[in-house]
Amino acid sequence: MKETIFDLKTRRSCRKYSQTQVPAETLDLILEAGTYAPTGRNRQAPVIVAVQNPETVRALSKLNAAVVGMEGDPFYGAPTVLIVLADPAVSTHLHDGALVMGNLLNAAHAVGVDSCYIFRAKEMFETDEGKTYLRAWGVPEQYVGIGNCILGYREEGGVKEASPRKEGYIIKVD
Repeated sequence: MKETIFDLKTRRSCRKYSQTQVPAETLDLILEAGTYAPTGRNRQAPVIVAVQNPETVRALSKLNAAVVGMEGDPFYGAPTVLIVLADPAVSTHLHDGALVMGNLLNAAHAVGVDSCYIFRAKEMFETDEGKTYLRAWGVPEQYVGIGNCILGYREEGGVKEASPRKEGYIIKVD
């Protein structure tokens, strides 16, 4: 129990990655943890697409950057991206997908892999290019992007210390 609390309190987003790839067995542990996220009525509606091909990761990063007219790499050079998608016909799809993202991020930290939640997945997969990826991956086109979980190993300066927790974060009521 103490290890779980420690992991939850010490996980930080990484914004600078080495090109060392996450080994398959470690990636499989992270992915499996994602599948154990709670989902509404246990429908397990989200899907996780794991991408480690460098060309595809770069193309997805460019697609993400294009959503906001950005020139840089919003994936910070991470060698792996996990894309969580869900069926909007399921009323809890957004919450289910967000819980999967949380499990992926925390599981990665627990096994010594750095991560960051990258937004704009919804917008990425609303584009023609994004829909082409969905078809190629066998994901039904109506699925929407929930988030991108980038994974890898930090470079120097890739992770900052936690900022202090804000005043009033917790409100206890009798």
